[in-house]
This record gives sequence, structure tokens and C-alpha cells, in this order.
Amino acid sequence: MTESRITQQPFGILPDAQTADLYTLVNARGAQAQITNYGGILVALRVPDNAGAFADVVLGHNVLSGYLANRAYLGALIGRYANRIAAARFVLDGVEYRLAANDGPHHLHGGARGFDKALWRATGSPGPQGPQLELRHVSANGDEGYPGTLEVAVTYTLTEESELRIDYEAHTDRTTVLNLSHHSYFNLRDGGASPILEHEIEINADRYTPIDAGLIPTGAIAAVHGTPFDFKRQRGIGARIDQNHDQLAAAGGYDHNFVLNGKPGELRLAARVSEPRTGRTMAVYTTQPGLQFYTGNFLDSSITGKDGTVYRKRHGFCLETQHFPDSPNKPHFPSTRFEPGQRYLHTTVYRFGVK
Repeated sequence: MTESRITQQPFGILPDAQTADLYTLVNARGAQAQITNYGGILVALRVPDNAGAFADVVLGHNVLSGYLANRAYLGALIGRYANRIAAARFVLDGVEYRLAANDGPHHLHGGARGFDKALWRATGSPGPQGPQLELRHVSANGDEGYPGTLEVAVTYTLTEESELRIDYEAHTDRTTVLNLSHHSYFNLRDGGASPILEHEIEINADRYTPIDAGLIPTGAIAAVHGTPFDFKRQRGIGARIDQNHDQLAAAGGYDHNFVLNGKPGELRLAARVSEPRTGRTMAVYTTQPGLQFYTGNFLDSSITGKDGTVYRKRHGFCLETQHFPDSPNKPHFPSTRFEPGQRYLHTTVYRFGVK
């Protein structure tokens, strides 16, 4: 056993001459999470395999310059709106708001300068469950086109049970829309050196939201039964990823929102993943209504990450807990409307183990 602790060191200099820091959280079992206050990025996450060997299981960079140079959202906090908003617009109380179009004609992950590019104010502390890092950011009225001044606090905790817990809280002074998430790419075998197709996944969802050619939900909510989207029991990620199916063709693999079973607002199982060679497992719990399962289809070998590792197509997967994409334009989806006087609260837990 080791001593639970949190340490801080410089991570790099931003173009505006501000310094980003790197915080290292270590629990009593020796698990380690490294987080920078630039973008709230989870830089590294080291957990053991079934032989007790610790290794990093997230894609990323050893230096800040790597994150400044790419747009893959590796390990970042996402806001104000995770995922896509069609045509970079929505109407709220009769007023149309135009957002930054940074994914063709659409708005993706908060726009050209979303929360993944903000320098957050950071405070580290021991915490009752394990070492924790609180990050705070103020997003001004009109930021990337969104109404309202938004105050956000996100707390990462590395628990003594080897969970990475993320608690989100926000307040606004004007009615707006909000959908916060976390965007780590995981590879439980080797941190991104090899494909993730042999990983096995279970997703606690009977339904999903089909997409169009622009990866925007059509508005339909479809049953997973009898389709390649049925992960109600654990299956290999690669088992059906190349089947002849219009939804897989549209995304080049999986890049879809799953409608989670259970009651939104309650912490419940979203997904389980296991990696057969190392025995590493990860279970995801969330209070959110949806889960975006993404298989790194747009990783194209243009990013060289930690220790010279080239990140190729399907070398990492994301499990982004969220409200549904394009909800501001889909009134029948769970609402992302957020008003003054409300507290935006949600929690996601990534629990690691071995088998």
C-alpha cells in the first residue's frame, strides 16, 4: 500500500503566456490519475492488470503542446454542449441563437473554443473518498453563441476503490442550454498502441438514437434488439462493427447515443468493458440519460501521442455520458434547458478492476 496524495507541477506555457499545471492524484492502492487544468484534460490514468502491473489506459500526450496542436478532444472536459447541435443553431423562448459551426455546418463539443480549451482554476485537496481536484470556470454571456453567464465546477476524485469519479455543478444567470461531459479515449490493453476491437462491452440500453449522414440524430428512438447495436450482453467491440448496416456505414463504426435504462438523475450502470489479455475491466455509472459510444473512427494516424505512439483508427474508444445530441432541436428528447435558480448536477464514475 502507498500513501494517498496529490501533487502539482508545471505542464507548459499557453500562447497567451499563462501557465498550465499538471496535478497527479495517487490513491492508497497505487492507482494514479494525472489531470491538467488546461481543458480539464485527463492526461494519464494508471491502473493494474491481473498480474498487478500498472499501465496507462487513456490516449493523450506527455506535453501540453500536443493538446494545443490537435482537435481530437483527448481526455477533455466538454461544454457548453457535448456532442452535436444541428446547423449550429437552436431556438429558446422564441429567440434563435447562432453557435460556432466547427463540424461542417454543425456545432460540435462547445464550438471553436469550448471548455476543452479553457484554463480552469484548480484546487487540489485530500478529499473524504480519496485525492480530488476541483476545477472552476466562468463562461461569459455569448460565449460561442450561448446565452447566459455560466459558472461551472467539476471535481475529479480518485477514490480508494480505484474509481475515477467526476462530479459536475453549474449555475446560470439566464435561461440557456447545457450538456457537460468527459471525452477520454480508453484502451485497457496498452493505452492506444493497438486496436480496441477485442475489448468486450456491455451497454445498459434497450434503445439508441439513429443518425443521418451528418451524424445528427434523426429524431427516431430505435430498439437495439436484432441490430449490431445490441450490447445488452457483453460482446466484442469488433464482432459486428463492419457489418452491412446503414448506421455503421454513416459513422464508419460506432458513434451513437444510447438511451440508458433506469431513471435519469440516479447513479446507475451505463456500461461494462473488459480486455481479455490484461484482464482489466471498467464499469461506467452515471446519472445522465445517454451514453455516446464512439470507436475512434476518425483517428487517422495524424496524432502521435505518448512515447511516440501513433493513434490509428479504432485504437481507442469513448464512453461519453451525456444528454442526447441535438436535444435543443428535438423537443421529445430529455430537455437540456437550464434556468437561473436551478443547480445543474450530475455524476459519472469510471470504476476499474481486473478479472
